[in-house]
Amino acid sequence: MKNILFAASECVPFIKTGGLADVIGSLPKAFDKTRYDVRVIIPKYLCIPESFRSEMKYVTHFYMDFCWKSQYVGILELEREGVHYYFLDSEYYFGGAWPYSNMLEDIEKFSFFSRAVLSALPLIGFRPDVIHCHDWQTGLIPVYLNDSFQGDAFFRGIKTVFTIHNLKFQGTWDVETMKNITGLSDYYFTSDKLEAYRNGNMLKGGLVYSDRITTVSQTYAQEIRTPFYGEGMDGLLRAREGQLSGIVNGIDYSFYDPSHDKDIAAAYDAETVFEKKPVNKAALQRELGLTEDPDAFLIGVVSRLTDQKGFDLIQCVLHEICEDDVQLAVLGTGEWRYEQMFRDLAAEKPGRVSANIFYSEALSHRIYAGCDAFLMPSLFEPCGLSQLMSLRYGTLPIVRETGGLRDTVEPYNRFTGIGTGFSFTNYNAHDMLHVIRMAKEVYRDDRKAWDKLVRQAMKQDFSWKNSAVQYEQLYADLLD
Repeated sequence: MKNILFAASECVPFIKTGGLADVIGSLPKAFDKTRYDVRVIIPKYLCIPESFRSEMKYVTHFYMDFCWKSQYVGILELEREGVHYYFLDSEYYFGGAWPYSNMLEDIEKFSFFSRAVLSALPLIGFRPDVIHCHDWQTGLIPVYLNDSFQGDAFFRGIKTVFTIHNLKFQGTWDVETMKNITGLSDYYFTSDKLEAYRNGNMLKGGLVYSDRITTVSQTYAQEIRTPFYGEGMDGLLRAREGQLSGIVNGIDYSFYDPSHDKDIAAAYDAETVFEKKPVNKAALQRELGLTEDPDAFLIGVVSRLTDQKGFDLIQCVLHEICEDDVQLAVLGTGEWRYEQMFRDLAAEKPGRVSANIFYSEALSHRIYAGCDAFLMPSLFEPCGLSQLMSLRYGTLPIVRETGGLRDTVEPYNRFTGIGTGFSFTNYNAHDMLHVIRMAKEVYRDDRKAWDKLVRQAMKQDFSWKNSAVQYEQLYADLLD
C-alpha cells in the first residue's frame, strides 16, 4: 500500500474558488484503494460552511515557531466518500471571510501552511510516501522538506510531486520580505533556487525542489517550456523536462451526469439525447428570456470574463457572432469591461442574448444541457473543465487549440465525419468567427453530421479514473 498526501489550498465540497478545488475533491476518490491510500490536507478556513466544520473531529494541536512567533496549529479530520481529510486550524491565518486576500498576506499564510503540513505529519499517524503539492500555495513544502526537516529520520525518503494548475500565479514578493516570512536562509534565495527576477518565488521553490513536476495536460506541459507560455519559468522547465509530464484533468462523472442531473429540465443519455435535448433547450430559452426557437443556434459561455479566456477576441466580432439566427447565453463574472459588454449586448438584442453576470452551479448545468454549442476561445488554458462538461452533455465545444483544449476536443473533419467539436489555431478573432460560422452551418444544413458529432462527444471518457491510472504510474515510477 502506497501512502499519498494531497496538499492544497482548497477542495470541493469544503471550499472552492476555482477549478483547483474540483481536482482536489474528485481525483483522490478515483485511485485504486487496494493499492493507494490517498488523503488530503487543506487549511481549516473559518469560511468553510458550518455543516462541514461541525463534522470535523479534533485530533491534536501543537505550537510551531513561524515568522518570529509561536503559532497555534490545530489538526482536525473528517472522512467523506471514502477519502480521509485533514484540516489545519489557525484562526490567525485562516479566519477570514475568503481563502485569499492580498498577495503579501497570502504569502505569509501559505508559507505557514506549508511548514505546518510537514510539522503535523508525525502527529496524525500517517506517513506519506509521496506528498503531492498543488500550485504555488504549497510550493514551499518541498523546500522545507529539503531544509530543516531532513534532520528527522521520519521525513527521510518522502518524495514530492508538484502540479502546476496555472503557471501564471506564482506567489512572488521581494527577497528580504520572503526571507523574513519563511525563515529560510540566504542559501535558498539565489537564481538557481527561489529567486526569480530579483524576487522570491514560492512556485519556483516547488519547481526546483520537487522530485517530479506535472501539469494538467500534455500540450500545456509542452507549451510552458516556451517563452510565450512559460511566464518566466520556461528555462527552468526546459532544464527539468525529464521530470515534467502532463496528465489531463477529468471531471466527476457522478456529478456531471445528464442522465441523473436534477438541475436540468429533462434527463437524457446518448440514446435519448435527440429527444430530450430540445426540451432542455426550450426550458433554458424560457428561463433566460430568449426567444423560444428550436432552430436558433444557441451558444453557451460559462467562464471567468477575462482576457485569458479569449473575451478580447469575442469583443472584436461580437455583433458578427450574434447574427439573426444565433442566440448567446452567458454566465460568469470577471473584468468589468466584459461584464458591461454583455449587459449592453443583452439590452441591445433582447430575446437573442442573455447576460447572467453572476455564478450559479445549477444554471451552468442547464446551459451545458440546453445549448447547441459551447464557446471557449482561450489565449491559454492549462486544462479547462468546461469543455469536458459540455462534451459530457452533448454540447459541442468551439475552442482554440491550446493546452487542454487541444488535448480533449477533436476538431470536426467534414470529409471523414470524425470529431467531437470545432477548433481554430491562431489567436485571431476572425479565425474564431469563421469556425463559429462553420459550426452553425453544420448545425443548420447537415444535421446528420451534427448528430454524429454529438454522439461521439458523449462517448468520450474524461472521468477521473483515466487520470488516476496515470498518476498511479507516476507514483510507482517515483517510488520504485
